[in-house]
Amino acid sequence: MRSRVRVLSVAHVLPAQEGFLPVDGHVKLSFMDALFIDRVPMRRLFFYEGPSIPPYPSLVRSLKSSLDAALAVFTPLAGKLSHRASTGDVFVDCSPAAVSPGVRFVEAEYAGSIDDMRRLAIGDEHNTEALALLGPELNARRLPAPVLAVQVTRPAIGVGDGRGRSAVVVAVSIHHAVADGHSVWQFMNAWSALSRDPAAGLVPPTFDRAAIPYPKADEVARKFLRTIAPALPVARSPSLSHTPPDLRRRTFLLRAGDIESVKRRIVAQSEAIRGGEQTDTRLPSTYVAVSSLVWTSIVRAKAMPPDMDDPAAAGDAEAYLLVPADLRRRLVGGAPAAVDERYFGNCVAPCFARAPAGDMRDERAGLARAAAAIGDAVRARLGDPLGGAERWLERFLAAPRERLTHMGSSNRFMAYEVDFGWGAPSRVELVSLFARELVLVLGAEEDGVQVTVALDHAHMEGFAANLLRETA
Repeated sequence: MRSRVRVLSVAHVLPAQEGFLPVDGHVKLSFMDALFIDRVPMRRLFFYEGPSIPPYPSLVRSLKSSLDAALAVFTPLAGKLSHRASTGDVFVDCSPAAVSPGVRFVEAEYAGSIDDMRRLAIGDEHNTEALALLGPELNARRLPAPVLAVQVTRPAIGVGDGRGRSAVVVAVSIHHAVADGHSVWQFMNAWSALSRDPAAGLVPPTFDRAAIPYPKADEVARKFLRTIAPALPVARSPSLSHTPPDLRRRTFLLRAGDIESVKRRIVAQSEAIRGGEQTDTRLPSTYVAVSSLVWTSIVRAKAMPPDMDDPAAAGDAEAYLLVPADLRRRLVGGAPAAVDERYFGNCVAPCFARAPAGDMRDERAGLARAAAAIGDAVRARLGDPLGGAERWLERFLAAPRERLTHMGSSNRFMAYEVDFGWGAPSRVELVSLFARELVLVLGAEEDGVQVTVALDHAHMEGFAANLLRETA
């Protein structure tokens, strides 16, 4: 399969000197960043096709020139993730020596047509291995390591076929230890804006981790690093670098009407549970509705083992859902300023929803039970955003792997608005899978939500059947 993608050239892009925003010598990882030190890089693919796409050479020149302007503002993305053995800290080295190699920029060609490239992502069942080749490798297993790489891939067949069609895949790999989902879209929106208009004014991001107020934050970060990556500067073992062969991956589109129907079903089920008492008839948020739908669909597709450690729960084990909560605008008291939308880095806290699997299998009440568990977990976290942060990792490791579903990304991330000047992407996918049971959501057109799910082979068909039945 690797022979399907041919590297045409490899260049390195440096931050532009004009407009360069210097960053102090290094940006030390916060304890929130440290939680992601062993994660595979986020490899995001943007498919573009149509007559407005410029010829490949001019497209590449435009992307490079706009990237160097964006790096002048997002300087840590041009740096190196490094380890200081004397203290145990990990930091982004933004010194001239670390930045000077530049960001790796790969030009590549896919041995197929536009239609062949589209089928890799558009089909119900993704070819994960082939999709991964359309994104750049970012070797971050050992520090120091780069934090960003870019790849631009064109099809080998059909370019200039006389029908006015063209296509390209723009892909980025970003190390999760330096950026969360909000930060990735912050960068992508800035880069694409500069591609459309080189004179576009950008609101500069902030990188100061001191803005996150937590006692002994450095000690907590080191504790997390020792637990997750005890062999630093080796940050990740080879076994964590590949997608398990028994994992399947599919993407579904939930339209606005589908989501509205799920919301109303949750309210109706909630009223039925309370015996008709209408204590709160507000519709749940889109995120809660979609999360409830996919969580119940997964639980119903699985044969949940009993929790033998708790005899009272035997025969009806609890299911867990890990939901990330963005804490921007919810943290105060940091120095020099509270964390706001400009903060670039990880600023998410884990919310652990849990509910008996039997409750969620109940078709008359399952969605409402799931929504209540998710809502309770998120409200509890946002009520005390950093409460017990030193135990976040401990709690995560204690959750039974076979009963834990990970939620990632957000429907608030409008990935289909990333326009480099050629129009909206026809498809956006995240191909790096960091958990065996993973759900990724993105905002889609007309208030829809794109849901990408990674599950064991044995459970995918059951999941899809339940999801489609609930949205029929």
